[in-house]
Amino acid sequence: MTRGVVITGMGWITPLGNEVGAVWSRLLRGESGIGRVSLYDASTFTTNFAAEVREFRLEDWLPDTAPHRHAARSTRFALAAAAQAWRQAGLDRARVPARRVGAYLGSGEGSLDFDNFVECSTGAWRPAGRTVDTGAWAAAATARLSAHTEIGQEPNLCLSHLAREFGFRGPSSNCMTACAASTQAIGEAFEVIRHGDADVMLAGGSHSMIHPLGMSGFIRLTAMSARRDDPAGAARPFDRTRDGFVMGEGAGVLVLESLDHARARGAAPLAELAGYGSSADAFRITDIEPEGRGAVAAMSRALRQAGISPREPEGDGRPPVHYISAHGTGTQENDAIESLAVKQVFGPLAGRVPFSSVKSMLGHLIQAAGAVELITCVEAIRTGWLPPTMNLHHPDPKCDLDYIPNAARDERARGVRVCLSNSFGFGGQNNTVCVRRFEE
Repeated sequence: MTRGVVITGMGWITPLGNEVGAVWSRLLRGESGIGRVSLYDASTFTTNFAAEVREFRLEDWLPDTAPHRHAARSTRFALAAAAQAWRQAGLDRARVPARRVGAYLGSGEGSLDFDNFVECSTGAWRPAGRTVDTGAWAAAATARLSAHTEIGQEPNLCLSHLAREFGFRGPSSNCMTACAASTQAIGEAFEVIRHGDADVMLAGGSHSMIHPLGMSGFIRLTAMSARRDDPAGAARPFDRTRDGFVMGEGAGVLVLESLDHARARGAAPLAELAGYGSSADAFRITDIEPEGRGAVAAMSRALRQAGISPREPEGDGRPPVHYISAHGTGTQENDAIESLAVKQVFGPLAGRVPFSSVKSMLGHLIQAAGAVELITCVEAIRTGWLPPTMNLHHPDPKCDLDYIPNAARDERARGVRVCLSNSFGFGGQNNTVCVRRFEE
């Protein structure tokens, strides 16, 4: 059984704010959510800036937060984003059978209780014998660490909180495929509905790695920008002077629904989810396959499922895809290889496909990035505006496509009907979704 799938609700929590319309306006103005880290003392770190979520209160989104009082920071983001999406979709728990509603998330790795963990570990170290006194560590951990905080690291906990809040009992899964996670979650939730196993799916992701361990790991990999004197200008995807990504945090959740179910309850679709492609690089855990084969496969499969031939222009010569939300992290390797992959997929039309990275303003939301960036695609379709890639001032001969540099683009006259959203995860997981304007 194969069914049409539409998006009927969206919500996000981001470094630029927490409401879809307000954040979209700030993205179109090219505003930055990047600044000095305030969640811990990062003054001695090579990278002491990030894109933090500020002024967030779960109480603003849920009537009763008591069941979630021990939830991790990223889980609280997901709950708020899901509440927004649920509300926009107009879902009523009393009228939708719980076993026909499910969820698929990309989440996990809650914020560590870093100071106490380090105290337990250093206190149990015996330098004379170069050993760890496990009994001392256990005693210290029992006294200092919170069971709720530690269990919050489990990848199913965020899903569990959402199930409790919204009462769904249908198909529920979680994946942790790094930067590709929430796009994978959305794509696989799409397949669950297409094959008739659910009528409604909450899909997306959440993440927060702005803590000493999360930041230092990427610093040691030299994957993060070190522009300490210019945080707002540090994220510069596709620019020749780019020196790494900027860590962000947040959540994005969408309500996916079978078209028949949406019609039956009178819901107004925001867009149609038309195709999903997934692949693995089968290369190296720390490097992207240099010819872009994995990215090409993911984009090609999404387009094929959507029934779109990427090298066949429309009647007016316009490319068949009107916008690509780039993975666009701002690392030398990622941006060049993603550009190469787009050229391979679209051939002679590649230079005419608008292609931008909102990570230049939001930072990299890791497991939440794909869902948030898919929402930007839906907003582009709804409004006719394309968001810019900010801080793009120095042309790179390896990145020579249309990245919508430094200013949003007005496409209202021609309209935006078809978009791709790319997410390529550390370790070689590649996922792309195709979304298009809903038309009866």
